[in-house]
Amino acid sequence: MTALSRRRFVTTAALAALAPAVPAWGAQGAGPVHSPRDDLVRLDYNESPYGPDASAIQAMAAGARQSGRYEYEQQIRLGRLFASQHQLPVDHVALYCGSRSALQCALASYAGARSVVTASPTYDSVASGAQALRATVHEVPLTANHAHDVGAMLAADDQAGVMYVCNPNNPTGTLTPDADIRRLVAEKPAGCLAIIDEAYIHFSDAPTCLPLAVEQQDVLVLRTFSKIYGMAGARLGVAIGSPALLARLEAFNGHNFVPLPTVLGAIASLENPRLIAQRKATNRQVLANTMGALRKAGFTCTDAQANCFMVNLGHPVEPMRRALAQRGVLVGRVFDAWPNWLRVTVGNADQMQRFLSDFLALSPHASSLV
Repeated sequence: MTALSRRRFVTTAALAALAPAVPAWGAQGAGPVHSPRDDLVRLDYNESPYGPDASAIQAMAAGARQSGRYEYEQQIRLGRLFASQHQLPVDHVALYCGSRSALQCALASYAGARSVVTASPTYDSVASGAQALRATVHEVPLTANHAHDVGAMLAADDQAGVMYVCNPNNPTGTLTPDADIRRLVAEKPAGCLAIIDEAYIHFSDAPTCLPLAVEQQDVLVLRTFSKIYGMAGARLGVAIGSPALLARLEAFNGHNFVPLPTVLGAIASLENPRLIAQRKATNRQVLANTMGALRKAGFTCTDAQANCFMVNLGHPVEPMRRALAQRGVLVGRVFDAWPNWLRVTVGNADQMQRFLSDFLALSPHASSLV
């Protein structure tokens, strides 16, 4: 086996270890187009209840008709449009089939012999991906305000290979101050990659860290079209970093081609000047109404600035998850670091009213709102 073939084998094995498990129905063949139960309220995966914008759906349909050809020039067009709208050099932008793919490539490139430092709780694909590479993982508890504890993260390992910040954070929906993120970038170990995941940034008023990805060599900012753009199933992520960093990631990814319907849907989404503001305002109102009702009923919620939040039950959440599922309301998985906190995706107004009605009816702490 040549050195090049060995490298390809190791790379393929590493990325395969990072890949999520295939659901049972996926292993058996094509899954259902629609949920087998139309009355299910899906508040479990931080998906958008609204789906792609109407203009995006139209563009994706056109892309499906054109999918007999590669039309890679459309992917170039999308990268240039994203760069232009965000005032970035175009060579600092790379497209992936979901931001998780870029994250996997970053872990494969920077983790392993050096450790990975994350918050706890946070997006758990980081820890599981690092563990698949047999990298040491340092999970640092959030602060009392549910922000990343940057001081403790920096102290966790002075030779760390990756430091990961999700802002707003998943699952809590909470923000970490911009000054703290900049401190992490400034004080991280030499050669350590700072990954700043901005999957939920559009729902908040937090300043973006995109400029840091241009100013610094070892900063990677991740964006996704899965959340506010409602394209989770279409799979599109954006990695922003220096050309040298993106080339290093590309070595673990090969020639990265995003499906044409997804690309055209993303272009249409970016070209809609009202989409983000409208969906941000709608999410904020529904989130405020939901958490307001929960707090009135005596529950503590995270100060979420995203399309998900957590509510403290004061006892293990698994029985509540099962009881809600029996009523057709699916909520987020249990996070080991916070076993008493339930993660809930923000659905539309009707879905959240359904959640509130069932949740409060099932809770021993329910007030007169039941």
